[in-house]
Amino acid sequence: LGFRGEAVPSIASVSRFTLTTRRADADEGTQLVVNAGALGDVRAAGCPPGTRVEVRDLFCNVPARRKFLHSTATEESHVKAVFTAHALAHPQVGFALSVDGRELYRLPPAEKLADRVRDLFGPDFLAALLPVETPDAGAAIRVTGFLERPNRALPSRRDQYIFVNGRPASAPAIAYALREAYPRRPGDVRPAAILFLTLPPGQVDVNVHPTKREVRFRDNGAVKRAFLDALEAALKPAPAEPPAPTHPTDTPPPPAAVETPREEPPVDPVGAPAANAAPPAALPPAHVFTTTETPRIRPAPPAPRPAQIEFAVSPVSTASRPWAWFHYLATTETGYLLLETDSGVVTVNPRAARERIVFERLAHAPDGTPVIAQTLLIPDVIHLPPAEATRLRSLLDAVDRMGFKVEEFGRDTFKVDAVPQIAANLSPAELLTTIAHDCAENSARRTNARWREELIARSVARSCAGASDKLTREAAVQLVEELASCRMPYVCPRGKPIMIFTSTRELNRKFGRE
Repeated sequence: LGFRGEAVPSIASVSRFTLTTRRADADEGTQLVVNAGALGDVRAAGCPPGTRVEVRDLFCNVPARRKFLHSTATEESHVKAVFTAHALAHPQVGFALSVDGRELYRLPPAEKLADRVRDLFGPDFLAALLPVETPDAGAAIRVTGFLERPNRALPSRRDQYIFVNGRPASAPAIAYALREAYPRRPGDVRPAAILFLTLPPGQVDVNVHPTKREVRFRDNGAVKRAFLDALEAALKPAPAEPPAPTHPTDTPPPPAAVETPREEPPVDPVGAPAANAAPPAALPPAHVFTTTETPRIRPAPPAPRPAQIEFAVSPVSTASRPWAWFHYLATTETGYLLLETDSGVVTVNPRAARERIVFERLAHAPDGTPVIAQTLLIPDVIHLPPAEATRLRSLLDAVDRMGFKVEEFGRDTFKVDAVPQIAANLSPAELLTTIAHDCAENSARRTNARWREELIARSVARSCAGASDKLTREAAVQLVEELASCRMPYVCPRGKPIMIFTSTRELNRKFGRE
């Protein structure tokens, strides 16, 4: 894989550094030992072909630098992220990672990228990906790899691995192409992606970032088009298979024609028609319109009496209710609920309402009341990417208090025995991934246990809100009842409005009735 020119001496100057290397055609290898920048020993060594770099006691001679390091779990996640990126970039190379004497990964050389992805992230993760391949096999700029399927139940924010000519890197043009090509969905969607961009070396400048994580292209437009073409081809739905031809013998015979006797026309009292007279032409059936029917509008069935809910509340708690009573009117085609209340008309967003209800059930349960958990009939074993597994490992205590039963089950693998009953119909893997991502994005704000529990409740509530169908009349009434009992029924946990209120006075003013 190689190092940048100044990386080896820089690392060796602040650590106990050992480098052991041997060429494939050499009889013996060479071992070099450096202690805090001072060359200790150079000697022959027996070793397999390849290079092994060992770094121990980092910042041994500059203890002030150690104070700026993060926690052990955070630094370990950074090491895993670098390990994962290089393991994906070179699937034909075997990799192993050990931390504190325990082996975390041992990846054998793989013939295909799919094998390396399965070894790193598990077969379930691989099954959720679509292969990406530039349609034009002879194109100078090619894009290959995998992209997350867009038809998953819940929005997700996954890690993206982008490689330019085999090196982990990215560019604004690539991020733009991913946003444009991937279908838009509610929420902050960042699909999982493992994409390789191959182009002539003269078309890319790798020296625009100190760590070479960002590159610049000579022709940004060509790179965007290459990504868009490859991603759109991968996301394009497969054509439907034509129905299988039916064997002639399987075709049922046509029904036998039944001759209906014709009614003879009544005899004209004046005289019978001539024998050679032509029969009268058939007339279309007549349609008679009455005063209650029009050609375009059919009479609607009588509407049922709107459901009315009245709350018998004490004067002390009346102020916390958004209304004293309400009539459920209808559900719009776009899914909003229309209500008539004692003060006017209310439009409710059921997704935001459900998110608020679930959040308060989990985060604001009465003291001493445990969250009801639903035990899984068959425990669900999930395998998470290294960074997400590290985040979840630090949250296991808080996750357990929120109704989950999760325990480690191997390297970056967790066994889920129970989930909160309110989220029993959701995928445990999606729930835990969402929790890990939300914790990583907000961990710099507060770290107390109560805040973590509220964060987990917010993640579960957001997942529950996005996994429901259009409400029936009874379900809509029940949802409004539960919303009215919430502490804060006006905004969802993310601060978005749940309802829009239009007072009777405002309606009268707009219609000129005042």
